[in-house]
Amino acid sequence: MDPFPVLCDLDGVVWLAHEPIPGSVAAIAALRGAGHRVLFVTNNSSATVAEQEAALTSIGIPARGDVVTSAMAGASLVGPGESVLVCGGAGVIEAVSAAGARVVGHDEYESDSSGVDVVMVGFHRNFDYEIMRRAAHAVRAGARLVGTNDDATYPTPAGPIPGGGSILAAIATASGTSPIIAGKPHAPMGDVVRAVLGGWSPDALMVGDRPSTDGLFAQTIGCRYALVRSGVTPRGEVPESVGGLRVDIDADDLAAVARRIGVSVP
Repeated sequence: MDPFPVLCDLDGVVWLAHEPIPGSVAAIAALRGAGHRVLFVTNNSSATVAEQEAALTSIGIPARGDVVTSAMAGASLVGPGESVLVCGGAGVIEAVSAAGARVVGHDEYESDSSGVDVVMVGFHRNFDYEIMRRAAHAVRAGARLVGTNDDATYPTPAGPIPGGGSILAAIATASGTSPIIAGKPHAPMGDVVRAVLGGWSPDALMVGDRPSTDGLFAQTIGCRYALVRSGVTPRGEVPESVGGLRVDIDADDLAAVARRIGVSVP
C-alpha cells in the first residue's frame, strides 16, 4: 500500500499533559520515514497553534504546519466581521481573529448593548459563574452557541479532569440552547483537515483513544480507525458501541499501531 495520511490525536496518543507516551516519538519518526504524512488533529483548543507546535518540538517531534485544532474548526463557523464572545483559551482567540471576526472580552460585553453574534466555548481553567452568566445571557439574546468540542473529560497522567465539553454543557444548560459542535467527531473539523491536506485519501488512518470522538470522526470523514489504549480507554475495556463504529486496529499505543501497518519502530 502506498503511503497515506495518519491523523493522530494528541492527548492520550502522543502525550498525557505534554508528557510523551512511551514509544510515541519514535513511532511518529518511523511513520514519517516510511513516507506517511502525520497530521496532529486535536480537540484541545486552549493553546495556540504555535504553542502546540513548540510543545511537540520540545519532545522531539517537529510539527510546523502539521497541527489542526478544534479552535480552527470553531473559527471556520464564524464569518468575517462577526463579533464573538470567547469563553476559551488563547487558541480560540487566535483562530477567531484569524477568521476576520472581532473577539469580544467579557468586560466589554457587559457594557455593550448591541450584543454579539457568537459565543464560542472551549477548555479554559478560569471558568466561573460570571463567565457562565455572561455567555448564557448572550445566547438568550440571540448569539449562536458554538463549542470547539464536547469532550466531557481531558486525560492527564493523574487521570481524567473536566474537559471543554463540561464547560459547554454548563453554558448550554444555563442558556437553554443546544450548541453547534465544531471539533471531532463533527464535519467542520473534517473540512479543516481536508483543506490542510490539500486533498483526501480513503486509506487515511485516524489514531485516537476515544471511540466516541476519534472513532466517530474517522466514520465522519470516511477513513479507517485505530483505537489506542494509552488514554481514556484502558486496556481490557470493551470499546463503547457508538453509531455502528468499526475499529480497524485495536492496539496498546501508537508504536503498536505503526507496527500493525508495517512500519518498523525501534
